[in-house]
Amino acid sequence: MTGSLPPLPGAAMALVELLLPRCSFPAAAAPVTCAVSGGADSTALVVLAVAAGCRGEVVHVDHGLRPGSAAEAQVVARTADRLGVPARSVRVDVPPGPNLEARARAARYAVLPTDVLTGHTADDQAEPVLVNLLRGAATSGLAGMRPGPRRPLLGLRRAETVGLCAAAGLAVVDDESNSDLRFVRNQVRHRILPMLADISGRDPVPLLVRQAELLRDDDDLLGELASGLDVTDARALAAAPRPLARRAVRSWLSADDAERHPPDLATVDRVLDVAAGHHLACEVGGGRRVERHRQRLALVPSGTCPEPAPPAAGGASVG
Repeated sequence: MTGSLPPLPGAAMALVELLLPRCSFPAAAAPVTCAVSGGADSTALVVLAVAAGCRGEVVHVDHGLRPGSAAEAQVVARTADRLGVPARSVRVDVPPGPNLEARARAARYAVLPTDVLTGHTADDQAEPVLVNLLRGAATSGLAGMRPGPRRPLLGLRRAETVGLCAAAGLAVVDDESNSDLRFVRNQVRHRILPMLADISGRDPVPLLVRQAELLRDDDDLLGELASGLDVTDARALAAAPRPLARRAVRSWLSADDAERHPPDLATVDRVLDVAAGHHLACEVGGGRRVERHRQRLALVPSGTCPEPAPPAAGGASVG
């Protein structure tokens, strides 16, 4: 990125001046990579990144999931050329299996740098809050995406990115999968959010974004408190307040998971039952189990045999 915008129509420049203060881009001249699908959000991301003085490149990831994906890469290339930004396209293979969106996302991020900038907006913040609520997520899932330089457009609305691209005369890609109601995310976008707006008589997106902010603060506090708890100390874990104990167990069980998928509530509570002495061990998924021996908890591969606990007075085993 060159750090200065080429000439754009006056309406587009006015929008840039209006929207840029609400973004959270890295410092001027910072080297960045923008992930650009060709849609309005990621296209606006490039415009605003250049206006913010960032330097770097545009990367388009072609998942090869639908006809015309190569043409979308050309749209991105033309936009980048007009804005004076180097661009490249990377083709990835999406492995077969369930949850197409998750598999495509994993394949995409595998070829992008860890500090890549994305074009997520406030609307993209609100939608996962509802999706995670429907999935039974705890505060971490309901806290949404964490704001910061990697997601500099979270303070903007989708309608604003669309308006900026239109004012700038930039072609955008219309991803048909965003209208496919087989995906829960699209059901939330096209059905649930409009219904909530109709019921409440107001736009629910700012409310959901604010709720995510509050839950994120609570989540951070619980995480900080739980970090001081030795999760392998069965007595300490059993004596801790249940919310802190659950948080500590979730962090422990997901520490080795590259995707950081938290365990479900039933799994966490099984571990707490082991800590409390109700059981000697329990399965926690992923070919692993938690065992208790001499009041210490250990995470071990499934199939191993725990050492027998010494009998307590009266013959009861306490482990």
